[in-house]
Amino acid sequence: MNLKELGFDGWFENHTRELFRPEMKIARVTAVDRGRYMVTNEKGEIPAQLTGKFSYAAESSEELPCVGDWILTQDFDSEDFAFIHKIIPRKSFLRRKSPGKDIEFQMIASNIDIAFIVQSCDDNFNVRRMERYLVMVKEGNIEPMIILTKTDMIKIDILEQMISQVWNAGISSKIIPLSNISGDGTDQIRRVLKAGKTHCLIGSSGVGKTTLINTLLGRPEYKTKPVGETGKGKHTTVRRQLITLGNGAMLIDTPGMRELGIMSVDGRIDDCFAEIKRRSAKCRFDDCGHTNEPGCAVLKAVEDGELEKESYHNYLKLKKESEFYEMSYTEKRKKDKAFGRFIHSEMKKRGKNR
Repeated sequence: MNLKELGFDGWFENHTRELFRPEMKIARVTAVDRGRYMVTNEKGEIPAQLTGKFSYAAESSEELPCVGDWILTQDFDSEDFAFIHKIIPRKSFLRRKSPGKDIEFQMIASNIDIAFIVQSCDDNFNVRRMERYLVMVKEGNIEPMIILTKTDMIKIDILEQMISQVWNAGISSKIIPLSNISGDGTDQIRRVLKAGKTHCLIGSSGVGKTTLINTLLGRPEYKTKPVGETGKGKHTTVRRQLITLGNGAMLIDTPGMRELGIMSVDGRIDDCFAEIKRRSAKCRFDDCGHTNEPGCAVLKAVEDGELEKESYHNYLKLKKESEFYEMSYTEKRKKDKAFGRFIHSEMKKRGKNR
């Protein structure tokens, strides 16, 4: 396969020149499963693993390869296995706070052009969660689109109300209603999917992401489980992988996310709340926090009912969460580096005393 067909454009060429060595090959990570990698180069897909030097030098999981990464590899004995030496700089990325109490980033995928935020038209529909996904997508320099699945389960007026809720929250991203049963909306999605471009499906478990992939492929390539009596699908995707569709477009499928913590995204939050951003230009103070400052145009809009109260509160919540985790992450990195310097110093002392 030609590298350009996999999305390797001039941007990546420019960022590869200083890293490339004659013995290396350029490849793309197409699947990650518990630390095991599948990569694709011009000759096809092969398994790969990190070099010991790479593994040792990586200070966090953010510095390890993820699906969508462009990498530099070297063959091992034959062309059926490769070692991963370097990651080529990422043009875009999807990441979140690691699940649980760890204050770390977790990479989800990279080098994505469009991210489809998928929600189903049942109790999964949640505008506040949608805003959270939008922050994550825009932080990574990715264009977001919204897919509302299972439209066959509701009446048209209910669907229109849901779309209005999204618009009233100030979300301006393109919305595509979809039924995996009737096929309505599938052609709209196909028109978005362009050859050589990388797209990603993100959303909760059971919203129909894998079923949509099978529809786009035209065959039941990936396992799905039947919808239960509650109308909810069941989670089946267990690894992240990059799939090439018949028209040459690429699609990354991801497991459903139960936790969607965000960190270090404060600068992008305003971009996801267009109405708040627009009104903040009229605040008395340039650094207005929109909480209790005099002359705050955002607070006035909330009080006058011109700005959705729930969206405003979610905006403040996301900013507070991002600031807290960013501060905690910065402090953790300082401690990790200090501990690393201590270990290095002690090892050096022991070496001299031998």
